[in-house]
Amino acid sequence: WNGKAFGHANGAAMDFGFHELVAHAARTRDLVAGTVIGSGTVSNPNYAEVGSSCISEVRAIEMIAGGKPSTAFMGYGDTIRMEARAKDGLAPFGAIDQRVAKPATR
Repeated sequence: WNGKAFGHANGAAMDFGFHELVAHAARTRDLVAGTVIGSGTVSNPNYAEVGSSCISEVRAIEMIAGGKPSTAFMGYGDTIRMEARAKDGLAPFGAIDQRVAKPATR
C-alpha cells in the first residue's frame, strides 16, 4: 500500500482450498469457462506477525484492541500492489498494480 508492505498472509491457512470452493459452487450451478471464484480475504491466526489482507480486517482488530481504528481507508492517489506467490516464490497470476483515481467527470 503506497509502496509499503501491508500484509503477508499465507493462503495455506485457508479452511477451504480453491478446489473445494469450486467443487461446492459446481454442486448448485453450471460453471463455464471464465467463471471467477473468490475466497474473500485470507486471514491467518498469527495476523499480528504477518499482517492482514484486508483494510477492514485491520480496522476491526484495532477497534477490538483499542476501541477505535487507527488505519485509514484508501484514498485518491493511493497505490496498491497485490501479488500471490507460490511456495517456489513464483507469481503464477502476475501482479495487480493500481492507483485510486477520482471518477472522471462528464
